[in-house]
Amino acid sequence: MKFVEKLLFVVIRALVVMMALVVLFASLDLAWIIIGDLIVPPYLLFDVSRLLDIFGMFLLILIGIELLESIRTYLDHKLIHLEVVLTVALIAIARKVIILDVKELEGFKLMGIGIIIAALSGGYVYIRRCRETPSIRTSDSDKGQQSSAA
Repeated sequence: MKFVEKLLFVVIRALVVMMALVVLFASLDLAWIIIGDLIVPPYLLFDVSRLLDIFGMFLLILIGIELLESIRTYLDHKLIHLEVVLTVALIAIARKVIILDVKELEGFKLMGIGIIIAALSGGYVYIRRCRETPSIRTSDSDKGQQSSAA
């Protein structure tokens, strides 16, 4: 079992390094695109399709950062936080919606995307509330114990 644990440790570290490199180079690429578009006439103006590309790339970098955070959390605590996973999924679907050409999609596909967004948002809110609830219960039970002791 020691060999498997060591192998897993090496693989996860390699993933972190590779993901960090991907995020770094994607950020540099985004900066290059923005600077290049700003210095070409017409100056300081973007067309709508270019803005959508830039926003899509920006959100893609955010997804990479969130994945790095998820891997770091796994390394620190040996568990996967659902909040981070749901955040990555919400950012990914937001990216899809931003770069989506609504004119070319059928109504059912748009409804499906809406249902996915609602489900992910509902799951995120549920996880957040479940995380906050035990601390409230703990403090309430502590108050009850203190008042019965007095």
